[in-house]
Amino acid sequence: MNTREIISVKPNYSKRTFTIRKYNGKNLVAKFKTTEMSEEEFMESEYNTEGDWKDFLKMNECIIIR
Repeated sequence: MNTREIISVKPNYSKRTFTIRKYNGKNLVAKFKTTEMSEEEFMESEYNTEGDWKDFLKMNECIIIR
């Protein structure tokens, strides 16, 4: 059975950061947190697609939590 990689993103409006969770099927594989963003960058990032977030993770602009 082939499981799909899923990206879940939750914004933190007061800190202007995002928590990104990476799942393999239903299993949590990794958890990341972005560094604090400017207000403009944060607002633009709210419209990111799953593909945008996958590219973002490849650039290592975040902190690994798990």
